[in-house]
Amino acid sequence: MTKLFIADLHLSESRPDLTQAFIRFLETDARTADELYILGDLFEFWIGDDEQSPLQQQVTKALRTLADHGCQLFYSHGNRDFMIGRRFARECGMTLLPPIYACELAGEKALLLHGDQLCTDDEAYQRFRRITSWPWLQWIFLHLPLSRRVKIAQKIRQGSHKGKQQKSRSIMDVTPQSVITCFEQHKATLMIHGHTHRPHIHPVTLSNQQQARRIVLGDWDTDLWYLKIDDRDINLLSRPIDPAL
Repeated sequence: MTKLFIADLHLSESRPDLTQAFIRFLETDARTADELYILGDLFEFWIGDDEQSPLQQQVTKALRTLADHGCQLFYSHGNRDFMIGRRFARECGMTLLPPIYACELAGEKALLLHGDQLCTDDEAYQRFRRITSWPWLQWIFLHLPLSRRVKIAQKIRQGSHKGKQQKSRSIMDVTPQSVITCFEQHKATLMIHGHTHRPHIHPVTLSNQQQARRIVLGDWDTDLWYLKIDDRDINLLSRPIDPAL
């Protein structure tokens, strides 16, 4: 059985090359897989399942085609598209996952997540994350006119960009102790996440000296990144994205 994992595509109208690279990925690599896991931030931002923009419709159609072909699709919310709802998931043929999803991969207890919840040193972001997860606040936002939601999303994106410029690289990475705590709470030895845009396979030593692995997925900007797990091996793969797409 072949399983693919991707994250942090940040699809938007301003990067049609990323959208085309994603659709081509679904039509080629993903067609040979049994399962595809999207671990957050498929879109640069999400203002509601009811938006129905050309980009949203294009992606929905491509994902539904893959699902109808027989590949099972799973989605974990990111910090950019945390309000993706059941309607969009249903239209795509995807299953929405909890914030931390435990499963078995390659004979190991594994955890799948977006990864932002591990960046606990960034206290300002964690406050923002808690506030935006309030159901009543999401309900109010999703019932605003679409034009108003677009303006709010644009302001949040601008503020996020300025905030990143002012923060050190270390504070935006995962906190090592939070990683260990997460492993030990779930009794897992394999973790897969995105968010930090720092693709790598990290060895992790737990408190009892047990060895674990943390696999960080790369973001799609100049390169296309995905993790492939099958009956034989685990491979973190990449290839350049053609800017002419």
